[in-house]
Amino acid sequence: MNNSEVIYGINGPVVYIKGPTEFKMAEMVYVGKEHLVGEVIALSKDMTTIQVFEETTGLKPGEEVISTHDAICVTLAPGILTNIFDGIERPLAEIAKNSGAYINRGVNVDSLDMEKNWQVHMIISPGTYVEGGSIIAEVPETRAITHKVMIPPDLEGTIESVVEDGEYNITLTLAVLRLRDGSTRNLTMMQKWPIRIPRPIKNRFPANAPLITGQRILDTLFPIAKGGTAAVPGGFGTGKTMTQHQIAKWSDADIIVYIGCGERGNEMTQVLEDFSKLVDPKSGNPLMDRTVLIANTSNMPVAAREASIYTGITLAEYYRDMGYDVAIMADSTSRWAEALRELSGRLEEMPAEEGFPAYLASRLSAFYERAGMAENLNGTNGSVSIIGAVSPQGGDFSEPVTQNTKRFVRCFWGLDKSLAYARHFPAIHWLTSYSEYLNDLSPWYNSHVGPNFMECRNQIVALLNQESSLMEIVKLIGSDVLPDDQKLVLEIARVIRLGFLQQNAFHPEDTCVPLEKQLKMMEVILYLYKRSRELINMGMPVSVLKEDDIFEKVISIKYDVPNNRLNMMGDYFKAIDDFYDGVIARN
Repeated sequence: MNNSEVIYGINGPVVYIKGPTEFKMAEMVYVGKEHLVGEVIALSKDMTTIQVFEETTGLKPGEEVISTHDAICVTLAPGILTNIFDGIERPLAEIAKNSGAYINRGVNVDSLDMEKNWQVHMIISPGTYVEGGSIIAEVPETRAITHKVMIPPDLEGTIESVVEDGEYNITLTLAVLRLRDGSTRNLTMMQKWPIRIPRPIKNRFPANAPLITGQRILDTLFPIAKGGTAAVPGGFGTGKTMTQHQIAKWSDADIIVYIGCGERGNEMTQVLEDFSKLVDPKSGNPLMDRTVLIANTSNMPVAAREASIYTGITLAEYYRDMGYDVAIMADSTSRWAEALRELSGRLEEMPAEEGFPAYLASRLSAFYERAGMAENLNGTNGSVSIIGAVSPQGGDFSEPVTQNTKRFVRCFWGLDKSLAYARHFPAIHWLTSYSEYLNDLSPWYNSHVGPNFMECRNQIVALLNQESSLMEIVKLIGSDVLPDDQKLVLEIARVIRLGFLQQNAFHPEDTCVPLEKQLKMMEVILYLYKRSRELINMGMPVSVLKEDDIFEKVISIKYDVPNNRLNMMGDYFKAIDDFYDGVIARN
């Protein structure tokens, strides 16, 4: 029987119960006549504090609070992919059928379709000893992803019986497990897991392979590893969401979890519309076949926003346990931190810097630390990569959320508003960004792409840094006083910026670029620099070099060379040699 208490006080999404109660910390409860979903967040002998994940307007003291004797959990089973949930895994499509465009309070719908039948192929036989994480069945969840039905992590024993292959819904028993104590447990496709507790793994691996995104500035200059963490900070309009969209569309992750945490509703609508139209380049199926969306827009209750990123990462860990590489797009962790700040203010906690709670750093670390490349309990390998957008007010990277995020991520892709306003996208600034995965990933790049990949990358970065130093002089006294070799550095850096770093998301050849083409482009640019420098050393002025269109021709490689015809790159090396010979012949 459910325990129940009555409300003593209400402060926004925070509800108080006076006196001692039987509730437990982090327990899920139902609040009021409409059974609003809440969670116990503080306990003392005199007061129990509950945060409510729904709008509390109309709630009054004296209404009942009912215990569920369980934590806030997500339902894990086939049917997660292609779906769109709110912050506590309620399917928005089902809610829309019941309540229209606006979510009614206290709406009670199953997270997943309990009636739908799935084609189940059993891969285990009676008498087999199994442990937590063992795979007992396979279900084609979408055309792209096979769902692997696993034993819950906290169970082990011997399989007594299994069903025949066929169609079953997620509530029907697929196998009977006899536990060590002699009792039996019916195993279905469905299991539940508390969102605030990481799912267990057998072993964690260091970074050894990149998450390939098809974006040149990310893959070449500032790569992220599979199982890695990255922050994308930037002011309004600098392209955080667009950068995450590109990674979601084109990265080589098996599954994408997109968390719209406190973002505008129209942005989430755009994500839905875009993703439903996109074709997955790997399989030819719709991209939504391997995507799950969690929409917790800015007009939804703040407490659910706080829970949404935990919901998202728990779903990601579940698919990691099947052996998949999962990428999480959290857009944006600043809105999540603002939800923490609002709840902390309601709880009258002592504020820290800029009003954020003192535990902001520990909450951020607890989130990002759940990323990683892991050996799962069933022996498979999987990864969870987290890419979190940060929205510092006024683009100020010294504010607490950005600074604390930098402590816990190894990849920092700093967006620059001056680049964005100059229509240079992605607006990731090469001087403020960094990746700590370079040393870990160098062996992979050199063995899988080319032995000189990292050397070319380092030369490109060195030229960009030289340009930055020279621009300080140019701003003071102009470029005319520079010697020709330094003028050449400025010209080649312009080729790098426009021809390599700038990328057009709407061009069919440029929106996603394979690593082989990225290497060839670097080689062509550096070869142009080498031959031009030879001419400068012979006494040729830069103005003579610029009379030809070779610099513009190299910039347009990204458009003119199709991704599947890299043999055309040889024409550019020949064109550079012809340019070199032509300049010598004329002078």
